[in-house]
Amino acid sequence: QGQLVETGGGLVQAGGSLRLSCTASGGSLSNYAMGWFRQEREFVAAVSQNGIYTDYVDSVKGRFIVSRDVAKNMVYLQMNNLKPEDTAVYYCAAKIMPTYANSYYRDQWRYDYWGQGTQVTVSS
Repeated sequence: QGQLVETGGGLVQAGGSLRLSCTASGGSLSNYAMGWFRQEREFVAAVSQNGIYTDYVDSVKGRFIVSRDVAKNMVYLQMNNLKPEDTAVYYCAAKIMPTYANSYYRDQWRYDYWGQGTQVTVSS
C-alpha cells in the first residue's frame, strides 16, 4: 500500500476554498475505502471503494465534497465556504476492502493506514 501523503493545506480566509489531495506513494488506493479526519481524529468525510457512496459529518455537509480518481490514484476533499472552526490538521486514512465491497466508515479505528496530515487554517 505504501505511505499516504496529503497535500493542499494552507491558510485561507473565511468563505474561501481549498482542495486537499491524498495519494499513496508506492501503492494503489483502488482496493481501499477512504476517509478524511481532522485533529483528534474527528470524522469529516468518507468515500467507498468505487467512489459512488459518500458520507459527511453534519458540520461540513453542503460545503465539503469527497471524491476519488482511480486513474490518478488520488482522493480529494474539496472544501468550500470554509469557516474558522474548520481549522485543523486534516488526515486521510485508508481501509483495505474486499473486491466489490462498497461500505464506508466513520470510525477511525477501522482504518488501516494514515497519512501525516496537512494543516488547514481559516482566518476570520
